[in-house]
Amino acid sequence: MSTAPEYPLPPRKERFEHLLKLRLDETRKAGGTRETVTVDWNGKSLHVDVIDLPLDELLYNPATHRIRAQCSHDRARQRTLETEPWRTESQDYLGSLLKATPTDPGKRDPDFDKLKEDLREYGQNEPGLVTHHGILVNGNTRAAALRELGITTMRVGVLPASFTWDDITAVELSLQLRNDSRREYSYINRLLAIDERIKLGLSREAIAKEFRCTTKTVDQHVWVLQHIRDQIARSESEGVALPLVVFEGMQERLKELHRDYMNLAKTNPDGAEVLKEYRTSAILLDFAKTDVRFIDEGFFDDHLAKELPEHLVPTVADSPGAKVAIPGLDVSMPAVSPRVEKARSITRQIRQARARLSARHVDEGAKREALNVREESRKAFDEALTSAGRVARLRKRKQLAPERLKEATASLELCIGEIVKAKGARVFDEEDFDEAVLQFRAVFQQLATQAGRGNDSPGAGVSWLLKAAALREDHE
Repeated sequence: MSTAPEYPLPPRKERFEHLLKLRLDETRKAGGTRETVTVDWNGKSLHVDVIDLPLDELLYNPATHRIRAQCSHDRARQRTLETEPWRTESQDYLGSLLKATPTDPGKRDPDFDKLKEDLREYGQNEPGLVTHHGILVNGNTRAAALRELGITTMRVGVLPASFTWDDITAVELSLQLRNDSRREYSYINRLLAIDERIKLGLSREAIAKEFRCTTKTVDQHVWVLQHIRDQIARSESEGVALPLVVFEGMQERLKELHRDYMNLAKTNPDGAEVLKEYRTSAILLDFAKTDVRFIDEGFFDDHLAKELPEHLVPTVADSPGAKVAIPGLDVSMPAVSPRVEKARSITRQIRQARARLSARHVDEGAKREALNVREESRKAFDEALTSAGRVARLRKRKQLAPERLKEATASLELCIGEIVKAKGARVFDEEDFDEAVLQFRAVFQQLATQAGRGNDSPGAGVSWLLKAAALREDHE
């Protein structure tokens, strides 16, 4: 079963294969020690010859995971890339993405410039990898940097002629996922690579080993990618949809969303859906992780409803107990609850606005409308998050003192155990312990004073505390 994209072979493959054969024959006939590079393939080590090839004969790999998500930056050029990857325009597009920042393909990546300077100063230390048709499997970014430097050749290892696109993908992943990889895949490209391995039929355990993570992390990545794809599908309107690259840089916020969603879904599935929708909206509105975590299942009713303009709040009929019939079966399922439907409607407006603002070919009127939705939504969310944060901080302050006392109680329990051990071993220091008790008594009395201040009707616990603190030794 193949999962890797199947592209047509380059039109000048015969000429390149002839050049490749000549260079390989020359290398093998030269005698002496030949340079080789080792790659992992199907659990085995494969040693392939390294030769110099003209850079203008090498092609960027349209299937590379390095920039898979970034290809969605320009939908028109992406479509051309998918159908005609070897055209000059497509190769130029790949080259521009290899030089760009993963989170914003419109900007140049400082890491690319660092690589370029490293190559200028030290040259090419490690060879790339190329297929028998001239497609770069490893070293695409280095090829882009070498071309900018005006260098005309590149050292590459030559993969076997029998390699399929799936073989190419496997080799690329094995190289890029090594611990010594200079430049890791971006977050979304990593998710896409894991998804390909799942579709290929690999077990979660095998994927976890390949990507050097746990099976729990694999499950998290699968959930996040499915959520992103759902957001993209639901953002589509009039031929415009969110590009994958929009979600680059959102890794920590999406991981926290997955964790809190899964925890809440165990006891409150509707609440989990509501939380997911409003947190996704806040993420797409570019709020920071520390702000997004203030959003819980009650965020709309408690905070957002007061701030969101009326025209952005959909009218949803409240019909508890409604069911939806499944076509072809005499079975009905509970319909989506009104609060979930409202949350999805609000999120849809924000998704579609973000999609229009991210698109390159949208008329000015639609962009202005999308900008208004974004600005109004962001202002409302900003006010609501400020309110939610204030409540959360107040709640935390209220809970802090009891938590500290619980920690102190646990320490006292440990202290009791240590006294028993020390007395049993006849090493208990009465004098030091007596001094520590006096310090404890002073703090204990301060605790009682603060707990009793302004408390006209103390509970049983505080009443005991006040009485205990008032006790005095006879000699006092």
